[in-house]
Amino acid sequence: MPRFFYQDIVQAVPKIDKIFLQTPQFDCEPLSKLLDCRVILKLETLNPIRSFKGRGSELLTSNSKEKELICPSAGNFGQAMALSCRKRGIYLTVYASVHANELKVSRMKELGAKVIQQGEDFDDAKEIACEAAGKNNVRFVEDAVDVETVIGAGTIGLELASMGSLIDLVMVPLGNGALINGIATVFEKLSPKTTMAAAQSANAPAMIESWKSGKVIVHEKIDTIADGIGVRVPIPLALDDMRSLVHRGYLAYEETIVRAMKLLQVHAGLLVEPSAAVGLAAMLENPDLFTNKTVVLVLTGSNLMEQQIQKWF
Repeated sequence: MPRFFYQDIVQAVPKIDKIFLQTPQFDCEPLSKLLDCRVILKLETLNPIRSFKGRGSELLTSNSKEKELICPSAGNFGQAMALSCRKRGIYLTVYASVHANELKVSRMKELGAKVIQQGEDFDDAKEIACEAAGKNNVRFVEDAVDVETVIGAGTIGLELASMGSLIDLVMVPLGNGALINGIATVFEKLSPKTTMAAAQSANAPAMIESWKSGKVIVHEKIDTIADGIGVRVPIPLALDDMRSLVHRGYLAYEETIVRAMKLLQVHAGLLVEPSAAVGLAAMLENPDLFTNKTVVLVLTGSNLMEQQIQKWF
């Protein structure tokens, strides 16, 4: 039986701060011309945390009875949780890796979270966070496992479906699976002919490999600039959700991700982080698959450090 339903997503909307809702979605004619298809951009970066994660954190914290929470994060989910917890008087500790994006770490602290940096990557930090939560009897919150994160992300699908025109394909960056599973649940109900496609970096392919093979595939190490979707240890629950909701999976090379970031700047005036550009990168590497189609690109975050902007742009 599914963990969540279309109606859960509809009912979640009033619980989410309006600052995260009704985000811009528009045709990008220059990219459409370049790719010989209709490209619609869904922009999830124009909010206080510069990412879509606030939708899920708002729902989760509004439902929470606890006064203290622990979560792991590469940065964007931690910012979202910090903002939502601050609003509701919940004490939050975020565990991040020692290599986490410095801008994201500083913003989590500024938003009121206690940040502990341990472990070589996100999955190391997650394991440490889980142990700390158990030891201290504090609720452990995990993106894509706590169902509110999936339901909240699904509200993006409601907004896309309201456009009124047929969408052939929705391209979604794939991290732990909350975003694509939420959006896909809406399209399964309202537009079942729409293809749901997930995109990852070829240097961090564990989720797509696991989804395609039907078994959990863990990588000992990953090395990608797309830190926001750098999952090394897949979440079985999220994979179970994906198997009935997701139709295609793409892996993009690092150099193509950088090219996609530059194209979004040139053709849409947008500075996005690598994780947000991975969907466009997948299109650039497989252009014939999208010819004459209407494709939505969900742009998930724009938390870039100054040195990253100087390096890539």
